[in-house]
This record gives sequence, structure tokens and C-alpha cells, in this order.
Amino acid sequence: MEQPSELPRTRLPRVAVLIDCDNVSYRRGHAILAEAQTHGVLGVKRGYGDWGSPPLGGWRKLLTDLALQPMQQIAYVPGKGATDTALIIDAMDLLYSGNVDTFCLVASDSDYTRLAIRLREAGKRVIGIGEKKTPSAFSNACDRFTFLELLEKDETVLAPENEKSVEAETYPSGQPVPSGHEPAAPAPGASEAGDLPDLHTMLRTAVTSKVEDDGWSLLSNVGWFLVGNYPAFDSRNYGYAQLGALVRSLDYLDIEEQPASNGNSRLRVRLRQ
Repeated sequence: MEQPSELPRTRLPRVAVLIDCDNVSYRRGHAILAEAQTHGVLGVKRGYGDWGSPPLGGWRKLLTDLALQPMQQIAYVPGKGATDTALIIDAMDLLYSGNVDTFCLVASDSDYTRLAIRLREAGKRVIGIGEKKTPSAFSNACDRFTFLELLEKDETVLAPENEKSVEAETYPSGQPVPSGHEPAAPAPGASEAGDLPDLHTMLRTAVTSKVEDDGWSLLSNVGWFLVGNYPAFDSRNYGYAQLGALVRSLDYLDIEEQPASNGNSRLRVRLRQ
């Protein structure tokens, strides 16, 4: 595997955001870009789909606001993944251009698994954003994966004119929602977290792997272990904005706050006996 080239200290990573608009709701458009921006400078922002089709009407209204470049892909044969193919080809073109450090793939399709692996083999960082139904093959192929359900919907976006508002309809529990739309996000603290192992298993493994001679583990090291081994791990899946707040809520962990040389403090954790 090629090693990523070291970035100059004064330059943030350049991020390419590639969105499969056919299968992602426009109501999270702003939140998607805000999440991607936490990983660097958004140098490329592209949305893929059949832009003449009614389901993409919501995305069309956002193009100017988000400065999103629409990449037209006509579905010549329904269900054959024309949008997936176009996005993958563009990603490879961007890879060979040498102008992108991080790829943010916004999709919930396992067809992007090989692309994520190939980009990482080339030394690029890959961030995935998709629904909780995303196959683990794709989420695990990314360096980091964030569930769309964690991102706030933009309720200020109006439904396209002359287009039936799908969001206004009520769907029975368990019934599929039309492509390009999604049900409301679960309440904070919801236990569902995609295909992740249970929280206790993940934390036990992380704390044990990073234990020091005195039996304690630095929380920062635990955090790096979790992200490195469980790309879809995110404290927000469990209703907490930060890992520190999450571990403080768990009765099977002991917490120790230790002063650091810079005047701040650092947290250490261990499994409660």
C-alpha cells in the first residue's frame, strides 16, 4: 500500500465530496457538507443522478445554495446503477489528478466498496456518509463512516413546485420509503447503530487493547482505536456529542481525570472490577 504524502503544516486536506443524489435525501444536503467540512477544505462538490427526473427536484433547488456541481447521468436502463458507475469513474479521475487528499463518498450502496478500498490503497483518506442500512462491507472499507440519521434535516427547504411532497405522506411502519427520501431520524440515544457490535464489546476491546502498565487506558488512545477498527463508530449514535460524555454515562467503566503538562486535563478509563 502506498503511504500518503505528508501535507504541509499550513495546508488543510483538500476534500472531494461525491454524492449519490439518486439515493440520498436533499433535506440533509446542508448537514452533509457541514459534516464533510470537518475533514478539510471542500475543493470538489459534485452530485450525481438524472437531473431531469422529478425525484431530484429537491436537490435542484439546492444546487446554487450548496455550490454543488450537478453531474448528469441518464438511467438508460432502470436499476442498472448508471449513477454508481459515473461517480466511480469521476473518483478515479480525481485520484489520478493528484489534487485531492480526502474523498467523502455519500451513498448507502455496497457497489462503492471496491472504490473505497482502491482509494485507500492509493494513500487517500476515505470518509463515508450513508444510512444505517448501509452494508458493513462499504462502511468498513472507509476510514470513517457517519450515519445520515445523525445529521439534521434542513426543514427550510421547500418541496419542488409541481412535485408531490413525499415527506408529507405517512408510511406504515416497516413499509419502504421511496428512493431519494427517508423517514425521520431516530431520537438521540437510540440503540440502533447499523452493523456495529454492541457498545460494551467495542469499548471492552478498545480499553483492553490500550491498557498501560498501571491498568488504565488514555481515552484519546481508546478513541483512536475505536475509529481505526470500527469506522462507523460515532458517539452520536448513542446520544452523546463527545466520547468523554459517553464513557462517563457507563457504569462498567471507571473514569480518572489526570492533569496534563499543558494545564489541561486528560481522561483515563479502565474496566470496572
